[in-house]
Amino acid sequence: MFWPGMGDPTKRKKMLRFLAISAAVGVSVVLISTTLISQVKAQDPLYHKCLNGLSIQYHVSASLEVLVDGKKWIRPLDTANDTSIPQNCERSMVFLDDGTIRGAWIKKYPFEVGQFLWMSNFPLRDMDEAKSKIFENGAESPDFIHTIVQDGVHYRAEFSTKNAGAPTFTPPKS
Repeated sequence: MFWPGMGDPTKRKKMLRFLAISAAVGVSVVLISTTLISQVKAQDPLYHKCLNGLSIQYHVSASLEVLVDGKKWIRPLDTANDTSIPQNCERSMVFLDDGTIRGAWIKKYPFEVGQFLWMSNFPLRDMDEAKSKIFENGAESPDFIHTIVQDGVHYRAEFSTKNAGAPTFTPPKS
């Protein structure tokens, strides 16, 4: 059986050369992109699990109250007891059960309220963003979940579920 491009010796050389060049280009692109992405992630606190050994220059602490349909939201997962993170690890972002949010990094970093919600597994996709609001010290923020966390500020996030007030299941009528 003849494979396409393998019958004639000159075509065979051209085909094998093309395949070798394509493989080399593919491998080099993967290596370069992996290296660049790892360098970018090294500069981002969202990808760092531990701050141990880093020279921390920036700290921010605030309080965050999360309400869903008028009721206080209870985090389903305790991120403080995550088994993938060592016990003696100081983390860059912490959302405590009492509503305190803390961020720390090697330089000034614009921590956002949404990042703390994301790391605590808040179900934002189930919320109606048009009816949801975030307040900074009582004033509504125009940036919604992209509100930058400032030291000492109280944040209140009020979310409405997409089906708030609607029955979740209506049985068929006979």
